[in-house]
Amino acid sequence: MIPLLEEMAALKQIIVEQRQEIARLKGLKGKPDIKPSTPSGMDKATQKKPPEADRPAKRRRGAKRPSVPVEKRVVVAETIPPGSRLEGYETFTVQDLKIEAIVVCYRRERWLTPDGRTVVAPLPPGINGHFGPELERFILAQYYQGQTTVPRLVELLEMLGLDISKRQVVRILTDAQGAFVTEARDVLRAGLASAEWIAVDDTGARHKGKNGVCTTIGNDTFTFFATTGSKSRANFLGLLRAGHADFVLNEAAFAYMRERKLSASVIAKLAGNPQQRFADDEAWHAHLDALGILASKRPLDPVTIATEGALWGAIMAHGFIKDTVILSDDAGQFDVGSHALCWVHAERLVHKLETFTATARKAKEDIRALIWTLYADLKDYRAAPNPDRKNELKQRFDQIFQRRTGFATLDRLLARLFANKKELLRVLDRPKLPLHTNGTENDIRCQVTRRKISGTTRSDDGRECRDAFLSILKTCRKLGISFWQCLGTRLGAAVSCPVPPLPQIVAARCAPA
Repeated sequence: MIPLLEEMAALKQIIVEQRQEIARLKGLKGKPDIKPSTPSGMDKATQKKPPEADRPAKRRRGAKRPSVPVEKRVVVAETIPPGSRLEGYETFTVQDLKIEAIVVCYRRERWLTPDGRTVVAPLPPGINGHFGPELERFILAQYYQGQTTVPRLVELLEMLGLDISKRQVVRILTDAQGAFVTEARDVLRAGLASAEWIAVDDTGARHKGKNGVCTTIGNDTFTFFATTGSKSRANFLGLLRAGHADFVLNEAAFAYMRERKLSASVIAKLAGNPQQRFADDEAWHAHLDALGILASKRPLDPVTIATEGALWGAIMAHGFIKDTVILSDDAGQFDVGSHALCWVHAERLVHKLETFTATARKAKEDIRALIWTLYADLKDYRAAPNPDRKNELKQRFDQIFQRRTGFATLDRLLARLFANKKELLRVLDRPKLPLHTNGTENDIRCQVTRRKISGTTRSDDGRECRDAFLSILKTCRKLGISFWQCLGTRLGAAVSCPVPPLPQIVAARCAPA
């Protein structure tokens, strides 16, 4: 009976799609896209509200105090009757903004020494070209934080009185910004070396007119973006090297290969060769060719698994993610090391199931209610871990995901989720680990917005700068640091509070207490 109902539902869907296509060809309006009235909101729905008596009293919003120095001006009354007496002043604070174009001509002394050399006075600190640090800071902040476009930015600058072209703005955005790219990479290294957990996600990206993928790596302290052309596990492992290009064969690499079922004969060839470290991708694949290890179209491709193992060995050799949990949404490329899964994505699979009978709908809602209750208890466990509570939660997990409801599609899904028990219950061993990847999905929205605005990057420098500046922007936001002050500190502009190197702050925040 169940397969027949599923077949009928599939046929109904085909009929609906054909009717929509006919309406489109006739120029008629299509069916409105109305979202379900009860979307899955497991995390918010399981937040416990404190009792009315324990809730803090609502305070009225007081006057905001400006964070910049206040300039005091005295306003004199125009007509005062004779015999009046001054009784002080009535204050009225006004916040304003002063934006104006400034052109400075530096007259640099030029001296001719007795030995024939010419000595020219140096430019002030922060002046590295014909555009000053304040202008560079304004352009970078408007483009990356303000999410504006280059043509609109050029129009704004010209409106303010600056003589600047689109090409010059693009050069400021992409050229000579290696220090920011290096700092973003060092932030990733600091995070991978000391973080107890990292969350990962990816989204589509375009570079040089081709489809690619942008991967985000981070936690509640830092964020790092990297745009590449591949979505493979080897690509993800390459990003976890944090800028290093080497491949290393060590015990960690061989353990990875054995876990991925690489042939013992291939492992013996790699282990028996004296060369165990390779500078780059070209040297590594040349080594594989020399050993006669060739690519195969089989699922267990020896070249792919050996490459992943050597990448994992390099990650371990550089001291990254040795005891770090990787939290993901169950995408296969992220399943490496100590892996954990997002509960919101797991519950969403149940929520999205199509039901056709009252019995199936009831079974689905009953399972969802049980999952939500378990999720709420896992949140309580994170706040106060307890060994007895840990065993109880494991037993409840088994009871929920091993039950049979009679709804075949739901039962298959429950069996699939039960197979991920270790990853879903990783929080029982690591209570600081989040139960979801909501933070990472929020991080990657700025890349999605940038993609909608700009479409694609055209040069490798542009791609690296976009990823680096958005990484620094998100990291500053998580650390409670002004991105504007950070840009000013790095560019040599006037700042009220210099920002220290971000990798140092990230390493201190990520270090275990």
